[in-house]
Amino acid sequence: MPFLEHLSDNYTAVLRPEARLSAETRYLGWNVAPEDLPHIPEHWLKYPEPEASLHYLLGLLYIAFTIFALVGNGLVIWIFSSAKSLRTPSNVFIVNLAICDFLMMVKTPIFIYNSFTRGFTTGYLGCQIFAFIGSLSGIGAGATNACIAYDRYNTIARPFEGKLTHTKAIFITCLVWAYTIPWGLLPLMEIWGRFVPEGYLTSCTFDYLTNTFDNRMFVGTIFTFSYVLPMSLIIYYYSQIVSHVVNHEKALREQAKKMNVDSLRSNQNQANSSVEVRIAKAAITVCFLFVASWTPYAVLALIGAFGDKSLLTPGVTMFPACACKFVACLDPYVYAISHPRYRVELQKRLPWLAITETLPSDTASTTTEATTTNATASS
Repeated sequence: MPFLEHLSDNYTAVLRPEARLSAETRYLGWNVAPEDLPHIPEHWLKYPEPEASLHYLLGLLYIAFTIFALVGNGLVIWIFSSAKSLRTPSNVFIVNLAICDFLMMVKTPIFIYNSFTRGFTTGYLGCQIFAFIGSLSGIGAGATNACIAYDRYNTIARPFEGKLTHTKAIFITCLVWAYTIPWGLLPLMEIWGRFVPEGYLTSCTFDYLTNTFDNRMFVGTIFTFSYVLPMSLIIYYYSQIVSHVVNHEKALREQAKKMNVDSLRSNQNQANSSVEVRIAKAAITVCFLFVASWTPYAVLALIGAFGDKSLLTPGVTMFPACACKFVACLDPYVYAISHPRYRVELQKRLPWLAITETLPSDTASTTTEATTTNATASS
């Protein structure tokens, strides 16, 4: 009888918490195997399972994200690595960022499978793989964006204090991964923190809901070193670049006024400068997208660890996750639109894309090294 079954569930819930979770999960309809229940924060099980249409919609959305991101970032990795004109020290960071974005989408088949089977169907192993790759790609992208900002700053604002070499760029990239990997290994091995399902239980991330001092310390630390630190560096370096460019242009205008000429730049220098401006805009746009996409996720984690957890419904948590994947799709196309030499190489290798791009001259600047030359000549 239903009444006796209800009493039985309540009785086992008092004696065994895992039985309570199992009964609650059966009642709410979550598609979770009993052996996977200990890995799921109880917070999510308080909500009824989402409608099947929401699962299918997210699955279709992630299929589109995956196609666009893998194609776009694959092209960036291929062309920037193989084209001689693009194999420059500064572009080592661009390739590394594309690798991070590529990795972020490699794991999405796990999410897509979970969405179409409506639950935590890949189990604990799938959750750990998804979250580990996600932590590496997300934190790696943040650190790489900070390196890109640092490189642009050094080239434009400090052109005489050392030119970036291939060896130095590769060494910095190795440092990025040495910094990134521990943040994935610590929760993976449950040394500090852990990876758990979130939201609709079709994706996984680090645990920001467990109410213990140790877990809150982990959330606060990873928030500081994986989000606040790279974001602060990005904002600082680009604000310094803008300040330097504004002051430099002001000085040029004042000097031109004293000499009674319209401009101190030749037509060729102006054309080359335009190319550099487009490249700088691409870098700034990519870094801005990083800040805009990861800020909601960082705020969500802080609320889960230190704030009102009732604000975090399963549906709410899916929006920041989608934003991160969307940016991984956008990054390569920002370069396709804004990077002149990349467009030229696309035009050569894939003429059916019907891209039209011309450079001011065969020796036109294509990376930040050329900005150094321009800055030196105008000083």
